Amino acid sequence: MTDDEGCDQKAPAPLAPDAVVDACGLACPLPLLKAKQALAPLGPGGLLEVVADDQGSWRDITSFAEQSAHTLERREHENGRYHFWIRKAGGSSL
Repeated sequence: MTDDEGCDQKAPAPLAPDAVVDACGLACPLPLLKAKQALAPLGPGGLLEVVADDQGSWRDITSFAEQSAHTLERREHENGRYHFWIRKAGGSSL
């Protein structure tokens, strides 16, 4: 095996959200509140993308996912924006 084989980090496949929340310009705790509100109407397994520019959202949305039945599929920080993909738990309500 050469040094190049199996070592390159490929970008993850894009996720196709069922809904998107643009929470840019909103301060903590509003990005999390908007995410919770947007999850409510999604069916089980629905995917929500949240975009925020508030630093606190990195911690808040991650903690929310850890403490709920929902799954944080991915999170990214790029160019001052935080992107989160949250998969709604099956049959749960907020």
